Amino acid sequence: MSRWNLRHSGTARIGRVPGAPSPCRASHGVLSVDDERLSPLDTAFLRLESPGAPMHLGALAVFHPRERVPPGRLAALLGERVARIPAMRQRVRTTWLPPGGAAWAPDPAFEMSRHLHVHRLRRGTAMAAVAGELMAEPLDLDRPLWQLHLLTGLSEGRFAVLVKLHHAMADGLRTVELGLRLMDGRTDGGPARPEPADAPALDGAAGGAVRLARALGQAAETVAGSVGIATSVLSHVRLAALLPSAVDHARPSATARRLVLVRLDTRDVRRVRRLHGGTEHDVLLAVVTGAFRQWLTANDQCPERLGIRAFIPVSRRSRTTGPKRHNVLSGYLCDLPIEQPDPVTALRTVRTTMDRNKAAGFSRGPGAFPVLADRMPAPAQRLTVPLLRRAGPLLFDTTITNVPIPARPMTLAGAPLRHVYPIAPLAHGQALGIALSTYRESVHIGLHADDRAVPDLDRIADGIPAALAALSGSPA
Repeated sequence: MSRWNLRHSGTARIGRVPGAPSPCRASHGVLSVDDERLSPLDTAFLRLESPGAPMHLGALAVFHPRERVPPGRLAALLGERVARIPAMRQRVRTTWLPPGGAAWAPDPAFEMSRHLHVHRLRRGTAMAAVAGELMAEPLDLDRPLWQLHLLTGLSEGRFAVLVKLHHAMADGLRTVELGLRLMDGRTDGGPARPEPADAPALDGAAGGAVRLARALGQAAETVAGSVGIATSVLSHVRLAALLPSAVDHARPSATARRLVLVRLDTRDVRRVRRLHGGTEHDVLLAVVTGAFRQWLTANDQCPERLGIRAFIPVSRRSRTTGPKRHNVLSGYLCDLPIEQPDPVTALRTVRTTMDRNKAAGFSRGPGAFPVLADRMPAPAQRLTVPLLRRAGPLLFDTTITNVPIPARPMTLAGAPLRHVYPIAPLAHGQALGIALSTYRESVHIGLHADDRAVPDLDRIADGIPAALAALSGSPA
């Protein structure tokens, strides 16, 4: 199999700063009262970083201009809009109190050229290949944790913007919020979320007693919930995951990453949902399940004797969630029914599993380990996160995340946005991450894999539309 090499890819880089990013670390310094502390979950994502498993997520946005837009104008426009977002000029600094904590602080040496890069692709160079290699490069953790890569030279005057954000800085919804502020007419963001009305205050001893009782009740509830999550996580650890599985957990290598993009017609997905029930997300999980089954069969594997468990991230954001919160996540674990040859039965099984997860709530169950991490003090994280980094394969084989994107038309420099492919990070020990987003007429799927562990990623990609077609053609 041929390998794509960035050095000989036919991409010219403009304004790149030489030198490889540093390994996981954060700068020390005195914090001001205005510096915003990272939540425990934000800090956990920072600690999960390793040279072979950079913890940034991405999105590849493709624009179809009606007439050619000069790359210099695009770069200047992006730089101007980024400069208006204070969070994009902040870096992580460690704190002395609490020990092991971290906070966002302005980067006094911020330079746009370290983060905004322009690439012109030569004829015949695949956009997905370039994006995959760029995603493999870790971010410099001593600088603001983001990069924008403008890819020009695409056919028919198209251009693309690859957004890289460290997971400590943003979850999927936060990434969408920041991305919207780069679009035409949305630089200043949307209207502020209404603040919830305060309850009438109680003064004196009565108010103090009420507040104390409320705090004790919340503390007891938090402790009980954390114990419940930890117990559920331990009960779902699979010792069999130490053996070879359907998705091989090869030693990760950030330099062996590959990205494959798939697009489905939204109308076909909705047709299956109307025919067989469930949600569009249930349908897409069943489609991925069918693609996995076809992939295993093509590799002379027996799906009935194997298992693939997926981690499904879910957002805990609400109208009352603070606008500065970077990660507000939980998740579900879903054993994909790859052993089921009938696609409709597989869809029903997925639907039943997801309905059961939703009924239990996103603050319970083994998939709620992000909630547990968000309750863990910084000193405890320093001891446990290195262990958790290696524990992922004991709980799940792959991540399948669905990032909602507003359906309204969007433009950049007047060029309509046509496609948005989300890209999931690969945590330590994970060989494949799958991210999905629906934008207007298309469902966009990014398959992000370790090329050594999944050398035939194209087979999984080819199986996705085939699995959707099988569901469309199956009787209700």
